[in-house]
Amino acid sequence: MVSAAHARPKGTPRAKRWLVVVGILLAVLILWWRAGDVRDVFGRQYEYEEDLTIDLDGSGSLTVNASLAALSALRGLDVDPLGQSVDRDRIRTLYESGVTRVKSVPRPWRRRGRQFVQINLEFDDVRKLNQAAPLSWSAYQLGQEGGQHVFRQTVTASALKPGALKNVGWDGSEIVAFRLHLPSRILEHNARDLEKDEPTGIRRGNILSWEQHLADRLDSRPVTVQVRMESQSILYRTLFLFIGAFAAAVLTLAGLIWWTIRRGTDPDESNPKLQIPNPNQLESPTPNAMDSNQRSERGSN
Repeated sequence: MVSAAHARPKGTPRAKRWLVVVGILLAVLILWWRAGDVRDVFGRQYEYEEDLTIDLDGSGSLTVNASLAALSALRGLDVDPLGQSVDRDRIRTLYESGVTRVKSVPRPWRRRGRQFVQINLEFDDVRKLNQAAPLSWSAYQLGQEGGQHVFRQTVTASALKPGALKNVGWDGSEIVAFRLHLPSRILEHNARDLEKDEPTGIRRGNILSWEQHLADRLDSRPVTVQVRMESQSILYRTLFLFIGAFAAAVLTLAGLIWWTIRRGTDPDESNPKLQIPNPNQLESPTPNAMDSNQRSERGSN
């Protein structure tokens, strides 16, 4: 008889220990991330971020990710920088205007003890965005120059008033970002790496980013964005290429079908049909021909 101890599969206690260890590590990582101490693992973290997507006609969308403290200090919005909850209806009202439409204000989150919120906007003309109070610190330009489109944005002074900054846990090294999603091939830009102070590359998705330390943004040091791009959208170019390739494939297929049908209807000259003679048309040898044949046979003998 086999005891229960011997019947237990080997290695089960070790597997359980590994599962416990992995679970603890995952819990620690999640708590660490929630605390805001993990940077650049899933992407750089910003204290304030404007993520702008524009089309060549000036329409587009804007996503703002920011802490309540940043909205209060940088934009002068009437929110509690130390608040432990977020009034999303209040945030929506602050960003609604005659030139912007608020699509959504998702559930807020916490990082480093501060409440963060996201605001998703739509607009018809990027050049009028500064008419919305929370975006009034920027001047936007978009137009054609020399057969190309040029976009410019200048971010000016913050709304911080002397002596109004509260202790929210900042040390000044936090980062503010202005990200730009463009519709056509980028020819020139002035985006630079924050740490290395050298030109940055274009990220996947035709994205550029301008970053600034929070201390500099609080001191109202300007940010200048300038991009030169082609006047034809990448989407339209890709669509035209797809339509052209599809049309070429259809024409090729139609040509092959036509050639096959035409070949099937033509007589096959390389393989002529076997002609069977008509018995009634067979000629019998004439007497002269028979005498000639007989003489030839005698001569050969």
